[in-house]
Amino acid sequence: MPTFNAMEWLKGKRGSPRLVLVVVCVALLLDNMLLTVVVPIIPSFLYTTEHSRQDLAPASNQTPRPETPQGTPFSSVISLYDNTTHMSGSPETNLSEVSTNQSSPASCLEDTDFLEEENVRVGLLFASKAVVQLLVNPFVGPLTNRIGYHIPMFAGFAIMFVSTIMFAFSGTYPLLFVARSLQGVGSSFSSVAGLGMLASVYTDDHERGVAMGFALGGLAMGVLIGAPFGSVMYEFVGKSSPFLILAFLAVLDGALQLCILQPSKISPGSMEGTPLLTLLKDPYILISAGAICFANMGVGILEPTLPIWMMQTMCSPKWQLGMAFLPASISYLIGTNLFGLLANKMGRWLCSMIGMLIVGISLLCVPFAKNIYGLIGPNGGLGFAIGMVDSSMMPIMGYLVDIRHTSVYGSVYAIADVAFCMGFAIGPSTGGAIVRAIGFPYLMVIIGIINILYAPLCCFLRSPAAREEKMAIINQECPMHVKSYSTQKPYREFPLSDESEVETEE
Repeated sequence: MPTFNAMEWLKGKRGSPRLVLVVVCVALLLDNMLLTVVVPIIPSFLYTTEHSRQDLAPASNQTPRPETPQGTPFSSVISLYDNTTHMSGSPETNLSEVSTNQSSPASCLEDTDFLEEENVRVGLLFASKAVVQLLVNPFVGPLTNRIGYHIPMFAGFAIMFVSTIMFAFSGTYPLLFVARSLQGVGSSFSSVAGLGMLASVYTDDHERGVAMGFALGGLAMGVLIGAPFGSVMYEFVGKSSPFLILAFLAVLDGALQLCILQPSKISPGSMEGTPLLTLLKDPYILISAGAICFANMGVGILEPTLPIWMMQTMCSPKWQLGMAFLPASISYLIGTNLFGLLANKMGRWLCSMIGMLIVGISLLCVPFAKNIYGLIGPNGGLGFAIGMVDSSMMPIMGYLVDIRHTSVYGSVYAIADVAFCMGFAIGPSTGGAIVRAIGFPYLMVIIGIINILYAPLCCFLRSPAAREEKMAIINQECPMHVKSYSTQKPYREFPLSDESEVETEE
């Protein structure tokens, strides 16, 4: 009776598009879990640790405590989340102080000045990952063209593992900043190599769109799980626990990559890719990148500012700070998978335009929420719309390279990742300062209007001009719907094994 050998099965299936898709999906899932797991943890953790240090400053730097008529000093400790006040000292004074506190204007946190300053610092910390990723991406794209996608993919896993361990055991702002920045380096390797790998193994436009939608579904799952998982684990277990679990999952991802991708082998592409600067001069690629940037900038701004706004206006406990992002995550998961299939039929340019309009409207509605339930509709619409934009624009980037340039995908997906990172760099880094200057509601109005005004530019992607020698592959009646490209070998059925490669060469 034949026995099942897992290693032999993996060897036979190695290179299969389906297994490559699984590897990329898992890598994006873990990367984005780490991206969002810190969102509910960092604002509360920094407030708890650094504000308490100010309270414990030397007595010479503090103002004298008021005394009761009997001369007995008393102190008040304001709870961070439930707005209760605990007193020590004279009972009579305590009662009068409590009644005074209850009759003061409604405010969840007394130290609003500290929170406004923290808005800026948290925004810069969150943005550091995207800024570093923005700087590294232009080097990763050409690197994948030279040595292949497998080694950069594995390097991304290793760097992400180190970053996760740093998050688990860092207790100060500078160390958390370094951990977040290091994550940006790992994300750059994983995202660019993963998306480029998918585009290279799925040469059919329709199949590529479905594969990209599935991979972005993994990204959505990471966003979906990350923030609620982080808030619940931080509330009931501790700060280090979610990061240690992520580190363990990252080790499993590394083992999966070793089995399927063989990252020790250098496998450069057979064609020289189009230079990065040439791609950046392509107006169609710039329009696509701008749509990715501005759509994701909305959620990038919300990540550091929404939890603090909730703490100030809704008296939200810690677990709600992450749960507020749950509707956006669930709807993003639905949007990416749904429009990975539908966008090719209805027109990816139309999907992107509608998505950006919905992003703008959803952001305009966020400030009207009075509690966490009021955030369900706006955040749900925001996530669904960003899923429409991402699942449409990622395949378009590969399609534009196929019809206008050389079909090597590392550099174009570096540009796509740069656009994604710019949204998450500009948003958090400027959001905190803008909130401090004009307030959270006006910030939502500004970014919402920007998305609405940018949306009509997606119309230019309806029938992108191709190079003359590739014009035959464009179907004028149904733009963005083609089945193969002259620059690629004929599409092969699953699985893509070593034997099928030999048959094609013959």
